[in-house]
Amino acid sequence: MSDLLIETLTCEYREHCLGTDVRRPRFSWITQSARRGVIQSAYRIQLTAGHDFEAPLWDTGQVISSNSVHIEYAGPELQPRTAYQFRVQVWDNNGIESDWSAPGQLETALYSSNAWQAKWITPDTSRIEADAHPAFLLRREFGLRSSSPVVSARVYSTAAGLYELYINGSKVSADLLTPGWTSYHHRQQYQTYDVTYLLHQDANAIGVMLGDGWYRGGLGFEGRNYMYGENRAVLIQLHIRHEDGTESVVISDADWRCCLAPILYSNIYHGETYDARLEQSGWMNPAFDDTQWVEAEQLDLSYDHLVAQENVPTRVTEVVKPIQYLLTPAGDHVLDMGQNMVGRIRLQVKAPAGTQIELRHAEVLDRDGNIYFGNLRPARQTVTYITKGEGTEAYAPYFTFQGFRYVKVEGFPGSEQGLPLDAFQGEVIHSDMASTGDFACSDERINQLQSNIRWGQRGNFVDVPTDCPQRDERLGWTGDAQVFIGTALFNYHGGPFFTKWLRDVKAEQHLDGGIPFVVPDIIGGASSAAWGDAAVICPWTIYQFYGDLRLLAEQYDSMKRWVDYIRVQGDNEFLWNTGFHFGDWLGLDAKENSYKGATPEDLIATAFYAHSTRLVRDTASILGNEEDARQYGELLENIVQSYRDEYMTPTGRVGVPTQTAHVLTLMFDLAEPLLQQRVAADLNDLIIQNDYHLTTGFVGTPYLCFALSGNGYHSTAVRLLMQDSYPGWLYSVSKGATTIWEHWDSIKEDGSFWSDDMNSFNHYSYGAVGEWMIRNIAGLDMVAPGFREVRIEPLFGANLLTHASAWHQTPYGKLESGWHVRGKEMEVSVSLPVNTTGRIILHGAKLDSLQEGGKAVAGREGITSAKETSSGVELIAGSGSYTFIYEYGDLFAESYTEKTRLNELLMDPHAREVVERHAPQLLTGATHNIVRTPSFREIRENGMFQMSPDILDAILEELSANPSSKENVEM
Repeated sequence: MSDLLIETLTCEYREHCLGTDVRRPRFSWITQSARRGVIQSAYRIQLTAGHDFEAPLWDTGQVISSNSVHIEYAGPELQPRTAYQFRVQVWDNNGIESDWSAPGQLETALYSSNAWQAKWITPDTSRIEADAHPAFLLRREFGLRSSSPVVSARVYSTAAGLYELYINGSKVSADLLTPGWTSYHHRQQYQTYDVTYLLHQDANAIGVMLGDGWYRGGLGFEGRNYMYGENRAVLIQLHIRHEDGTESVVISDADWRCCLAPILYSNIYHGETYDARLEQSGWMNPAFDDTQWVEAEQLDLSYDHLVAQENVPTRVTEVVKPIQYLLTPAGDHVLDMGQNMVGRIRLQVKAPAGTQIELRHAEVLDRDGNIYFGNLRPARQTVTYITKGEGTEAYAPYFTFQGFRYVKVEGFPGSEQGLPLDAFQGEVIHSDMASTGDFACSDERINQLQSNIRWGQRGNFVDVPTDCPQRDERLGWTGDAQVFIGTALFNYHGGPFFTKWLRDVKAEQHLDGGIPFVVPDIIGGASSAAWGDAAVICPWTIYQFYGDLRLLAEQYDSMKRWVDYIRVQGDNEFLWNTGFHFGDWLGLDAKENSYKGATPEDLIATAFYAHSTRLVRDTASILGNEEDARQYGELLENIVQSYRDEYMTPTGRVGVPTQTAHVLTLMFDLAEPLLQQRVAADLNDLIIQNDYHLTTGFVGTPYLCFALSGNGYHSTAVRLLMQDSYPGWLYSVSKGATTIWEHWDSIKEDGSFWSDDMNSFNHYSYGAVGEWMIRNIAGLDMVAPGFREVRIEPLFGANLLTHASAWHQTPYGKLESGWHVRGKEMEVSVSLPVNTTGRIILHGAKLDSLQEGGKAVAGREGITSAKETSSGVELIAGSGSYTFIYEYGDLFAESYTEKTRLNELLMDPHAREVVERHAPQLLTGATHNIVRTPSFREIRENGMFQMSPDILDAILEELSANPSSKENVEM
């Protein structure tokens, strides 16, 4: 057996791809090896219809390539509703051949709107009103047309509304809130389910429960109903194949029977009311008497916008038990779940028929210890269950979810003596994304912050990236999504999640190129800077994390149209100084009674204009569109120059003295390269002058620590992170937060609350700092898209932390980076997946004393290059696990001091001229963004600090001879 193993196969991001409309699906795999420095040299893929690989439908043969991610199918056209298997074999750089992998699964869906035989149906509107509050039940019995055993049964289903599907009494899957929320007029998902083993040889029954959901329930700030249509409806098509080759189809049509459900009311914001006395036992089973039910009615709804499921399904992913029962000062009976979560409560109760139990959900207690509902605004978040009085009953809501930590319980039997904790459990609900990363360090407050970031993401990734999961909003705000996407993708696998959402962004884009504030768009309003830029930033970030060139190409036209939209605004095509913008939303330097920070909206708008233009230019180049790359490159040069003329002084100062203005200038390469360090120094001064506190809002905060660490002020960034007084990331932690707050002081020092009108305690935007923690403190970063080449460069904890670590499941496997201060020694651990290489930078190390695995670095397996630089040791390594140890001492404090002095040196005009003459490449701007492309990081973060000693000596010698610069170089 080969020690080169194929561990994981995926097709279109999924390990079991059941039901896809992708005509040319892509295959990826992860390889394992116990040896170091392993690179794939060749691969072979086979695909077959059925189980026999002896005569495959597609066989690539041995392909000489190191590519193992997103290999596109190139065989004969795949057929709809067909199951395929595929397998992979690889060879490595040592000539070792792997065994064939275990087969992967791929099954196509319907492919075409013409394949739908089923009809959209709803209860007869003359018998049951379309706008009836209760949910609907729909059912159909059927028999099998052949006595031959069933070999395959697939149901293709969707709804105008939310649905749950049952066959012979069993729910067909664990999925919730299907078909999800999309821009229904443009695109609607349908699901594919394998129901082979649910069918009976004799009689069978299909049952559907149908609620309003996002489709027609009250949404938005005005709670308007019928956003997408007035009628709930389902579409069901069941294909059954028998061993003898016969096939039959069961469809939704006018022969179905319908009635009202025990769900008397259900709404995303307000909750659900369920009367168990109205249950009809066995309604989803065969032989049920439905003669009193009404006929179904066919609706003329479109099929053209139906697409096979793209996103991962929403499911219960964790069960949380309440940690305590509280009797509040107001006399309320309250459950404390111990965690601000999103989902539902499942209760068990034994009570007389007609007992009404009410659950009201909230996030926090007020300073008096009473449950606080004020920040919910009109959202009721109330679930009511009415018992049927038959033994122990269990219930959890079907078509709603709540954001909560605390639950006020009324009407539960015996609650006068307290609530029995074992009668309740919290079910955490979100899009079922795989966990792909985490961060930990020596400070438990920061670990709690990281936990809060992850819980905030889970709670707000319920089929769309929402802003909050508790009040009357829960909308797909574009600005929130783009500032958080980097952190989101480190934490959880977001490929399918964002693929689906970005297609809605593109579908909702206005004819003039503008981008709505929220997607799906139910509130109107569009084209704010930093919000609309999600159309560019998000596809680019997906490409960086997963190497997904297809999605980047698919979104390219939308990306261009957004930049082109900006260009025609106002009377200057190189500045964006017109229109409505949210600005630095909730910036702490805002004027009184304003939500917008002090940084001018036009500065922010022009900065993001430059950023998006740069990304469009780079995308054009990646896609091979050199003419576009040239045109957008010229546009970028003009925007940047206009920004400098408008917002910066000739000596390199930003004309607006706000933290956010400086952050954006640095992050988007808007300053003259020779003057960038002045901007960084000024930003650092603004932080220090504010006693190491931030004043940034939604726009500046995600980039703040990146701007500091990337320009020699990492210790300031770490101090900011560890600030536990207001405003700071750890302030909310000190107040007991278990998710990220919308405001830095959602709960004030005296225990009072920020205004009720906008005070979510689960709002992920400020959690964007998680990406910086992983990239800079733990030092885990990408160089090539998909983490094919990585950079491990811990900047450590500025003597405020003693250890930190991070891991991320890349498309190639698990990547890890960690460090630990042990006395005077630094230990750095690195693990690189097979088929990747890493550039490892160990600040403060000396090559002659650096050890790996207890031995000198020279000659160690997997390490192909090792050199000493002015700031430490730089290594190039192949796959494998490495442990480096070297003397720590006070080197890091000194290195930061030296870096700061050299930054100051560059502010001297003569110094800049000398540096430019000796090492001009160090002063050249380069493309970058929040994902941090390698060329930029090499120049800006290391730059002259990694130049060869002889060049550095030459620069310092020449500068020392100049009286005007002598002070600056005496160190």
